[in-house]
Amino acid sequence: MSLHRTLAIVRKEFHHIRRDLRTLFLVTLSPAFLLFVLSYVFSLDVEQIVLAAVDLDHSPLSRRYLAFLISDGEIRLAEQPQRYEEAESLLLAGLVDGVLVIPHGFDQRLRRGEDAPVQLLIEGMDPIAAGQTLSSLSARTQAFTAKMGTQGLHLTPLQVESRLWYNPASKALISMVPGLAAIVLVLPALALALALTREKETGTFEGLIATPLRGMEYLAGKVVAYLISGLVGAVLAWLVATLWFRVPFRGDFRLFLLLAAVYLVASMGLSLLVANFVASQQTAMFVVLMAFFVPSFFLTGLIQPLSTRSLASRLIAYALPTTHFIAINRSLFLKGVGLEGLLFPALALVAMGAGGFVLSVLLFRKRL
Repeated sequence: MSLHRTLAIVRKEFHHIRRDLRTLFLVTLSPAFLLFVLSYVFSLDVEQIVLAAVDLDHSPLSRRYLAFLISDGEIRLAEQPQRYEEAESLLLAGLVDGVLVIPHGFDQRLRRGEDAPVQLLIEGMDPIAAGQTLSSLSARTQAFTAKMGTQGLHLTPLQVESRLWYNPASKALISMVPGLAAIVLVLPALALALALTREKETGTFEGLIATPLRGMEYLAGKVVAYLISGLVGAVLAWLVATLWFRVPFRGDFRLFLLLAAVYLVASMGLSLLVANFVASQQTAMFVVLMAFFVPSFFLTGLIQPLSTRSLASRLIAYALPTTHFIAINRSLFLKGVGLEGLLFPALALVAMGAGGFVLSVLLFRKRL
């Protein structure tokens, strides 16, 4: 293997990336741009809960309860209907997320130390929003009960306290952004596959056949150029996550860059295999997107935990580099885990990258 010829390929690819604005955008800018867009698309947090309150008690305590619920601004009372029928019409029209009903005798039961249950009606068309509405109302009701307990009014004899360590606000965006950052960094690997197939389509590859360039030198030069450009995209994605979305980063930035490089090499190793078997850019784009990009949204633990119901589902999930880098990213961003806690996903990515590159070199042929 000639280092001189390999560096010549690296320089050629850098010139191509710099001259072709589409490739430059795909490799360096598109991960950050796509992370910005997808983070809003996959944001599962309910920013504000709109409720209607049917206060059948009309007591000072019921009014204090409603005032306590809306004190932090995350819950807003849009209407206070006097009858169930009015509240039902608000739900049907989609004007409120739920209806809170405070029964008769709410004040008296509390003062006697008895249970005073309230009713929450939720439309349930959006199960995520419904779950967050129910959770938020339950937590605030529990807090109000504890506050009343200090004044001699008890709903329940026991209060349960909970704490979320790595995402105290329980914001879905805090978890989604590091995961989505792993998915959008598939794009440099897509750009590499397109670059390889483009040379076959345009005839550039014919000139390379006549040179003493070896397959390992050709592929290594390609990978190095797109790896460096992809790391620029990884840094931009990190800036979007930390500065725009305010996702805490508790890990070592140097470790993030190292593991991002390992992930890019693993993704590019698989894209090299794809490019060996296809001859057109359209086919390469379709295969990379359908085999790696699209499944990463559903099979890698981004939205739901990894499926362990069958051996096949586990094998498919762990065969995707994105699965391992999502685990790495979330651990670095939210937990601040060091390399010792990330050895399994890191070694899996190293194996994928090395295996993909070696197979690509063995399958590479300098002929049309």
